[in-house]
Amino acid sequence: MSFLDHIRACNAHAPRNFRPFLCGSTRIGRIRHDVAAWLAGFPDVFVVEDDGVRLYPGLDSGPTRSAAIDAVAVELRHRYGTPALRGERYRVGAGWGQTELFTIDRGVVSLFGIRAYGVHVNGFVRTPDGVRLWVARRALGRPVAPGKLDNLIAGGQPAHLSLMDNLVKEAAEEANVPEPLARTARPVGAISYCLDDEWGAKPDTMFCYDLELPPGFVPVNTDGEVESFALMAPSEAAARIKAGGDFKFNVNLVVTDFLIRHGFLNPDDEPDYVEIVSGLRVFHSE
Repeated sequence: MSFLDHIRACNAHAPRNFRPFLCGSTRIGRIRHDVAAWLAGFPDVFVVEDDGVRLYPGLDSGPTRSAAIDAVAVELRHRYGTPALRGERYRVGAGWGQTELFTIDRGVVSLFGIRAYGVHVNGFVRTPDGVRLWVARRALGRPVAPGKLDNLIAGGQPAHLSLMDNLVKEAAEEANVPEPLARTARPVGAISYCLDDEWGAKPDTMFCYDLELPPGFVPVNTDGEVESFALMAPSEAAARIKAGGDFKFNVNLVVTDFLIRHGFLNPDDEPDYVEIVSGLRVFHSE
């Protein structure tokens, strides 16, 4: 695969299969047509029309909306085997930084096509042989991408937690990075994509950070989600991305962005350079 192939794979979305999901006049997601038909069976929660699915207007507060959607999600799992609730809340609104309309369980974000956010941290160290990336290998028991290579630190963005506080939390859990060191992580941009999965759509935005680590630092996983860590030369990371399936699907994009920003991927050597750079910033509006 090429770098561009990974970007295209993360943007394999078919809008024709979906209709808008709205709260009042605010578009907050997208729902597949077959799922919309199921939601029509819950008229006290959803108003299902040909041109969209709207939350019932009587649900006029964040807590009532959240509770109603949770109850429907539990019933949908019982009837159709849709994803289970996972006990982690994501905020829902018109976009990042906009008013929160309600929260939704992480397990059913794609079922309702809600934009999810997360933090991804490129941990790197400067050695006598040049820059090296700390790369994690996901535990085999992970439900998503078991055994695949990952960023040193990454995690979804929970409701009511700042990005930096989430980064600090994930850094401690995934790599035992002390808080003072974790807080030196530098925000370097965001990557967006939209990918259809088994139940719906994943319009995701990843906030990217670079964290320079001291040469003597060795990450240690504390939550059981990482099997091992390894230092990797940028050239090897690039080769593994082009080889195809070593990295978790969206991590290919984060590492590619790192390679571009640090000059390891350049327009003289990469004919798709301009398309790659622009492809990392594709934003599929709700």
